[in-house]
Amino acid sequence: MPTPGDLPTGTVTFLFTDVEGSTRLWEEFPDTMGEDLARHDDILRGAVAAHRGVVVKSTGDGLHAAFTSAREGVAAALDAQIALSAAEWSTPVPLLVRMGLNSGEAELREGDYYGQSVNRAARIMAAAHGGQVLVSQTTAQLLEDSLPAGVTLIDLGEHRLRDLARSEHVFQVQHPDLRSDFPALRTLDTYPTNLPAQRTTFVGREDDVDAVAAALRDHRVVTITGVGGVGKSRLAVQVAATILPRFPDGAWLCELASVTDEQLVAETVAESVGVPPGSGPARDAL
Repeated sequence: MPTPGDLPTGTVTFLFTDVEGSTRLWEEFPDTMGEDLARHDDILRGAVAAHRGVVVKSTGDGLHAAFTSAREGVAAALDAQIALSAAEWSTPVPLLVRMGLNSGEAELREGDYYGQSVNRAARIMAAAHGGQVLVSQTTAQLLEDSLPAGVTLIDLGEHRLRDLARSEHVFQVQHPDLRSDFPALRTLDTYPTNLPAQRTTFVGREDDVDAVAAALRDHRVVTITGVGGVGKSRLAVQVAATILPRFPDGAWLCELASVTDEQLVAETVAESVGVPPGSGPARDAL
């Protein structure tokens, strides 16, 4: 862990990285993933250090780093991606790493950063695909007159990111040595859904989210119980947003609290998921 004196303050550029599909890779190639992940760590840490950044912490199969300038942060991400693409892996499939950057102020406490700027960087990373580098509008503006050599920014438009109240204008870092064609971003706009935008950030309760998401892998119906006001609905919406990419047909919120006639349940669900009126009996249409 770095000491507080090592960490940048003021306007900081935050980089988050993650190995795409790492859980599956660990399951399929347990004998080689440890060696490959160590090589991955060396590449990322070397790129961060070469551009005067600081690794704040490891995030499992990725890392969180901080830089005093947006240019250095993007240059580190670029160098890391180029080195990763050229690396020789023991695992039969290459490790593909997604990266996201955002710039802003954050609270520095006990060797770690806290606040919206940090959360936004992590969510931008989560929207990316392996091999892709995304930056926020704030970071893009800071880069306007100081792009690393060969780098251009591709405008990907505004996107609703999981657990963030405000949409983010996202840009893709493009370079001749990087792959440039990727599927649509993993955002709430990519999948069919009616999940509401949240006005506040979902803080903590990661264990609850993981538990409900795991239960939904094995069961079609999962019930969350608790006293009124404890946050059951907020948790359910958060889980739905988290696992949305698992369901190509989307995740939908259907409010049934006011439905007192069981005959109207199917109609209410059909209306929530956008089944057009006149499509026949609601049960059949669903």
